[in-house]
Amino acid sequence: MAIFAALTNFEFMKNISLALNGILVVAVAVLYYLHFSSGSKSSSVATGAGTIPTDIKIAFINSDTVLKHYDFFKATVEKLEAKGKKLDQDLQSRAQSLQNDIAAYQRNYGSMTIGQAKAVEEDLGKKRQNLDMYQRSLEQELMEEQAKVNEDLYLKVTNYLKGYAQDKELQVVLKYNTSSDLLYGGSAIDITQDVIAGLNEQYKQELAAPKVKSDTTKAKKK
Repeated sequence: MAIFAALTNFEFMKNISLALNGILVVAVAVLYYLHFSSGSKSSSVATGAGTIPTDIKIAFINSDTVLKHYDFFKATVEKLEAKGKKLDQDLQSRAQSLQNDIAAYQRNYGSMTIGQAKAVEEDLGKKRQNLDMYQRSLEQELMEEQAKVNEDLYLKVTNYLKGYAQDKELQVVLKYNTSSDLLYGGSAIDITQDVIAGLNEQYKQELAAPKVKSDTTKAKKK
């Protein structure tokens, strides 16, 4: 029977995977902060598009190093990996249960009528489809969480850099890694360690801050 052959010949357990290595790859987006402060006439050049300061101050961060040492990122990845492992275990358990049902069908096939065998095959086929749908839903869930982490990470880093740039009177902060357009940056304008320290201090304060409950009790109207 076609369904029976498909169920028994398919390398079932080997193909049940969430591919977490691909799903849980979180990277910092390009971290550019461009802000041109208004300069005096003596320190700026007039152009058709406006005035551009001639004393632009530029710095850069090594984004790979930031990711490696940013406590928020490390904690978030640990949570995602733990959740992914738990979901993967649940998926593997469901797959093993279906595999056991298939094995039972194989053992009892000889004593079944054609009608009974057909009914069991149809049931096994539905269970397989449901398992595939469940796997896709888990992968989608993790991908959505990854996207949320990417967004949170980008906002945390860029918002911090905006304040940092204003304090240090920087007009441009570039990102440096092997895939960036910045091929070289001198140590004098490398603010990576300073930014990591600031981000971690900010994250530490966030953890220490009291949590605000979203379901605060409202005054009852009489």
